[in-house]
Amino acid sequence: MNAIIVFCFLSLLLVAGKLIRLALPILQRLYLPSSIIGGGVGLLVLSLWGKYLPDGVISSVKSLPGFLINVIFAALFLGTITPKVREIFKMALPQLCMGQLLAWGQYVIGLGLAGFLFLPLFGVNPAFGNLLEIGFEGGHGTVGGMTETFNQFWSDGVALGYTVATGGMILGILLGMVLINWALNKGIISSVRTFNDRDRAEKLGIYNSNERPAAGKQTVLSDSIDSLAWHIALIGLSILLGYIMLTILKKAEIALFPDYETRLFNGFPLFPLCMIGGVIIQKLFQKLKVEYLIDHGQMQRLSGAALDFLVVAAVATIQLSVVAENWLPLLIMIAAGTAWSLIAVLLIAPKLFKRAWFECAIAEFGQGLGVTATGLMLLRTVDPENKTVAAASFGYKQLIHEPIMGGGLWTAFALTLVFTIGWMPVWIFSSAMLIVWGIITLIISRKK
Repeated sequence: MNAIIVFCFLSLLLVAGKLIRLALPILQRLYLPSSIIGGGVGLLVLSLWGKYLPDGVISSVKSLPGFLINVIFAALFLGTITPKVREIFKMALPQLCMGQLLAWGQYVIGLGLAGFLFLPLFGVNPAFGNLLEIGFEGGHGTVGGMTETFNQFWSDGVALGYTVATGGMILGILLGMVLINWALNKGIISSVRTFNDRDRAEKLGIYNSNERPAAGKQTVLSDSIDSLAWHIALIGLSILLGYIMLTILKKAEIALFPDYETRLFNGFPLFPLCMIGGVIIQKLFQKLKVEYLIDHGQMQRLSGAALDFLVVAAVATIQLSVVAENWLPLLIMIAAGTAWSLIAVLLIAPKLFKRAWFECAIAEFGQGLGVTATGLMLLRTVDPENKTVAAASFGYKQLIHEPIMGGGLWTAFALTLVFTIGWMPVWIFSSAMLIVWGIITLIISRKK
């Protein structure tokens, strides 16, 4: 019964979020996603009347993001034919530099503030600094995927992580639009489609009836298996492979280091390995020459649906009491992380990119504060017809960037490492990586 209540409750919040957005032009102008709006409604409802819900409902809602992030990462590369790493570097190295600088900078700033300032002043957990990259670059999904790790070492990290993710997404959209208007007034960009340039349907966030795109292509006949069921099954198989890999890693760690009390993989999240599972499935289908059975469009829709339910559940279950106890260090860290993103766009990007520097930079700004979808939304605003190299460059860069940062392998390892070996080694390593990418950026800038 609880599963029915949870599903109906989250569905109600998503529908309410969309209807509220339709009714309030200010929310349309702010480009706030319906999942954030619905999550805000859910947060209000649960704060006031959550105690009247049946036992286990709220805990079930809280656990949902941890499952859905596995779906999102498993679907990431299913249905895509990826070029060779060498080709990706050649086509998107400046874009990759920008993304890596933003992500490593968030670790340096977050862990530095937490270790050197917040720990002695406020007594925060040392992993407080990880929240900047997990929440900003990773978003709600990454926080949800880290729930088990947080619960094992620091349960308050979940609520604080969701708060950083929500603040980052909103700031990414609002400041992104401010930057776009600044660039338009300066004559840096010209192809912008402002809110007033959009027709009524676009403002409302709906497609005109004669312009509705396909949600994906069916690859199998329904008399054998429904195409959507087939794609869901492939995602499930990718998650299974990820689970098997994690189990093997846990057993291997015990076998190799039987006397160690600290276990690195006990707190390691599943979702980065689900992504690897998806890559294995895709490569296997390519090897068997049946890759045509997987459609990336359907995978994107399944991933998008999972993300909307994830975000609305995450925002609705933020523990306001935990946020209130840590509001000052949260505010300082979010402000510092936002300042770093602005510095990257305004000072680094013009020297780094050879062409369309603002278009390339604004996509990274959106992803660096929010998620990939925020970056793409800002990019479509400044380059609606893909006339620049930005969209292709951003897309290719994701193939290397996402498996590592923003919910990738390093994001997962970094949190576990802070809990097991301490924040200082992770901060030193992050600082070294920031310097490395800074040197690469400097070399590219001089060649430009």
